[in-house]
Amino acid sequence: MSAACEMTAKQAENARLGVFERYLTLWVALCIVTGIVLGHFLPSAFQTVGKLEIAQVNLPVAVLIWLMIIPMLVKIDFAALREVGQYWRGIGVTLLINWGIKPFSMALLGWLFVGGLFAPLLPAEQIESYIAGLILLAAAPCTAMVFVWSNLTKGEPHFTLSQVALNDVIMVFAFGPIVGLLLGLTSIVVPWQTLFLSVVLYIVIPLFVAQIARGAVLKSQGPAGLARLLEKLGPLSLVALLTTLVLLFGFQGEQIVKQPLVILLLAIPILFQVFFNAGLAYWLNRKVGSPHCVAGPSALIGASNFFELAVAAAIALFGFESGAALATVVGVLIEVPVMLVVAGLVNRSRKWYERGSSIPTAGAV
Repeated sequence: MSAACEMTAKQAENARLGVFERYLTLWVALCIVTGIVLGHFLPSAFQTVGKLEIAQVNLPVAVLIWLMIIPMLVKIDFAALREVGQYWRGIGVTLLINWGIKPFSMALLGWLFVGGLFAPLLPAEQIESYIAGLILLAAAPCTAMVFVWSNLTKGEPHFTLSQVALNDVIMVFAFGPIVGLLLGLTSIVVPWQTLFLSVVLYIVIPLFVAQIARGAVLKSQGPAGLARLLEKLGPLSLVALLTTLVLLFGFQGEQIVKQPLVILLLAIPILFQVFFNAGLAYWLNRKVGSPHCVAGPSALIGASNFFELAVAAAIALFGFESGAALATVVGVLIEVPVMLVVAGLVNRSRKWYERGSSIPTAGAV
């Protein structure tokens, strides 16, 4: 084990999956059932919610999305960007995966599976929308839960923090252009004005609000106060997510009942994408000489998705009843179990990883 990883093992924060996070797949499944049932018996109520819009922005969903995203962005310390150079190998690999490979590989997988192999089994009018949802899911790396995944692999916490902070800065400028480019390449009409508005509403403003709140709490109450705030905000974020899913499946219910295989078929390209990008990031880190405590979180950040943002953007761009919104929800459904599998594979392969001759044996990361 490298000296850097020995330090990490002793100093890593004691982050663990809480009850909400641990059983996220179960909660999402319950939201699917609840949404379908309520949508069937109370269709007028859902239609009323769907009409509460200003400038193509659904107001109830906008509030819920803010409650989802802002608590996660409060965790980000942009002062960590000072440490980016210290972890340049792992940072470089993760940036390549997140911004140079993952969105494009997901577009390719969506076209191969949804647009080709599975097309006869899916509603023809939603094919392009499903592909759009998959692209949105892969176009932004995970912001919050990677801290838990990093801890489960005894990852270097300073690397994880600096990588996530850097990704958030890049996301402000890159999310819109990458989504627009890939939707255009797949012949999907790009509502540019709505896409720009989504970036401002669901990335720029929440980031600004979150950092103001973080700074104010640190100044008045210190790190202990920030920890208390994050503990209170965590459940709120997940409750907002689950409420959004109930609304979404209230609109999607009839389609799901008619096409019960849709969720399974959409999960397949997502699974391919996760394991491909995690494996590639892990292997590249071994090649460039990153210690295991950097390679682990790098693989997990490379594979996971900012699904809250994806859900928000899909609803804003294509609506509640779109295949795009449904495709992003499938990402939420499988996120926790799949990432736990990836974390387990990273841990079990540690001895193989550290047999690589290019792995540094002291200090350097």
